[in-house]
Parts: sequence; C-alpha cells; structure tokens
Amino acid sequence: MPDPLATSAVILAGGLSRRMGGGDKALRDVARRSLLARVIERLAPQCERLVVNANGDPTRFAAYRLPVVSDPVADFPGPLAGVLAGFDWLDAHHPDAQWMLSAPADCPFLPHDLVARLHQARIDQQAQIAIAASADHTHPVIALWPLDMRSDLRRALLADDVRKVDRFTARYARAVVEWPTDPFDPFLNVNSPDDLAEAERIVAKG
Repeated sequence: MPDPLATSAVILAGGLSRRMGGGDKALRDVARRSLLARVIERLAPQCERLVVNANGDPTRFAAYRLPVVSDPVADFPGPLAGVLAGFDWLDAHHPDAQWMLSAPADCPFLPHDLVARLHQARIDQQAQIAIAASADHTHPVIALWPLDMRSDLRRALLADDVRKVDRFTARYARAVVEWPTDPFDPFLNVNSPDDLAEAERIVAKG
C-alpha cells in the first residue's frame, strides 16, 4: 500500500524573471551553487520524487537529472500552471501519488521540516491545502496539495481564467503554518539583484 503521507514535489522554474533581467533565474549562482541546486538539496530528503516545471528547452536542466515538464496552459499564466504540470506528470507516471508540494526554484533556504509541518497542520486543522508563512505573510506558492484537486485546478485555469494562487486556494479549507525568521527568513525569495546579495550574505554567515 502507498504511504498516505508520501509526498512528491514540483519545483517551479517557469517564471519570466523580469526583475533579474530575464533568463533562467533558477540557474543563477549563490556562493558558486545554483538556486535550483540548493532547492533540490533542501527538498530531496523530504520528498519521494522531484520534478521541475520549466518552459522552453528542457536540456538546459539536464545536469540535475530530474524530469522537466512545461506549463500545460499557454501564455505563462503563472505558478498555478506549474502546479497543474506537476499534477499531470504525477498522474501519468505515479498514479498512486496522493500529495504534492509546490515550491519556487528561487527559495534556496527552504526549511528542512517543510513537508512534515505542512502535513501535520493539514491533519490538525482538517484542511485540504497547507500553506507556508513567515513574518505574518503567507507564501501561497509554497504549499501542500492533494492530487485529487487536479481536475478542479484545470477547470479553474481553462474555464474560470483563475491566475492568482490565493484566488484558487480560497475555495478550500486551508491550514497556514508559520516559520520563524531568526536568524533569517527561510522563504527568502530571490527576485532581484539585492535579494541575490542577501542570499550570498546568509550563506557567508553559515
């Protein structure tokens, strides 16, 4: 029987990276290691399998030896399309999968207890989705999803033109899990050169 708490993860690397000047933000280095490599290092011990959501030529991620799936919806509709891409890949390759974590490829310091705490909050609060938070702000892209939400998400994207993650998840019971920000915010999102410099400072401090 499959483990009811076993969790896969989709790493969202399909953004346009406008504030970083375009290109593959996930492949930018922090202390000589790419953002994507750091995210993989954080999530691999917590998840049964990982898949990368990215558009364009998948061979640029070949060094990471992970499946790469593109958005199933045209015109870069945002992270929900990446979540759906993860759902679709799991349905095709691992139909017994029940839970999927989504996380962006530009959060290099994700907590080591991310999956465990999201599952516990979901169970404790009888929620359908569990979402990470820090400094009194939710991070809706960093969330634990049930795979049986796949058809609802496809309908929301294609029929209802839903693009914002919060707008979709507001339809369901949500658990929010807060993480401390001392000594640094584990959900630091590297969106700009200043954020990249801050990530370098965190690594330098050990």
